[in-house]
Amino acid sequence: MNRGFSNALFLKAVVVASLCLVSFCASAQEKSSGQEKKAQFSTPGYTHREPSKPLPDGGPTPRLADGHPDFSGVWFKGLLGKEDATLVGSFGVLDPNQREFDPKVTPEEKPSFQPWAAAKLKEQQANLVADTRDPSSFDKLPREQRLAALDLEILKLSRNCMPHGVPGIVLNADRPFQFVSTPGLFVQLDEHNHDYRVVMIDARAHSKEPDPKFNGESVAHWDGDTLVIDTVAIDERVWNGEQWQFHSDQEHVIERITRPSLNYLIYQVTIEDPKVLTKPWTSAPRRYSLGHEDLLEWYCGINGHDDEELQALKQQRDRLQAQK
Repeated sequence: MNRGFSNALFLKAVVVASLCLVSFCASAQEKSSGQEKKAQFSTPGYTHREPSKPLPDGGPTPRLADGHPDFSGVWFKGLLGKEDATLVGSFGVLDPNQREFDPKVTPEEKPSFQPWAAAKLKEQQANLVADTRDPSSFDKLPREQRLAALDLEILKLSRNCMPHGVPGIVLNADRPFQFVSTPGLFVQLDEHNHDYRVVMIDARAHSKEPDPKFNGESVAHWDGDTLVIDTVAIDERVWNGEQWQFHSDQEHVIERITRPSLNYLIYQVTIEDPKVLTKPWTSAPRRYSLGHEDLLEWYCGINGHDDEELQALKQQRDRLQAQK
């Protein structure tokens, strides 16, 4: 079974299971003890899966003709070099080896927002369900908050068809991406909607008045074995993340990419935005692992699951709106 087909089946199953849990399972769960609750969320078909194993280092860092690291390859988030790492018996819980970083090992400081930005984010997130794996938490919300939460999920799915932009083209990558390196040139190809960017590595300066673009205007240079990409003029419609859904025209992104071994890539980003942040924010170093599959031809709303999930959420919202 190929990766695209198996992912589509799995995602469809998750959507159906989610709606089933929200609609039918809440009352039974309220009568359960804590351990019984966990048992109800086990996913059939995954109960005997063995824990995953991270890829080995694989050997030394490959290098280009000019001596700099070669980042070429197809990269998957986490340590497995592939997708599909759902843990056994835990609905919606990811295998730790699929995480880009371990917060216990490399804790990540939260962005420090200006007061107006913090208030805007609080308003946006006020109606989010804290733990969507517990359907009773959704059903216990007031009707208006449930409607607002569904509307937000519908909005997020609708925005999935937008380009990820910078830094999201790496930071929020939910599908694999490919790097192509040559001396003086860095190219990224994204499986998500077949987005791409091309960056010259020649320490050039930014334009005096660059036009805003989803991937912004990028310039790059080497700092030892680290590629540093400096980006400005990022279109304000780009999200920095699920919990950081806006930025200003002053956003400035600095990405640092290293390849410590054959099978691993490390990515870290610093975001400066004086209109939105009180100080620059730097992510934890995120880990990506080398895969051995070609990128698929994946377009939002065509061969993804988004349309089906979007329609299911809209139907659920319509039923809730019809209730008195």
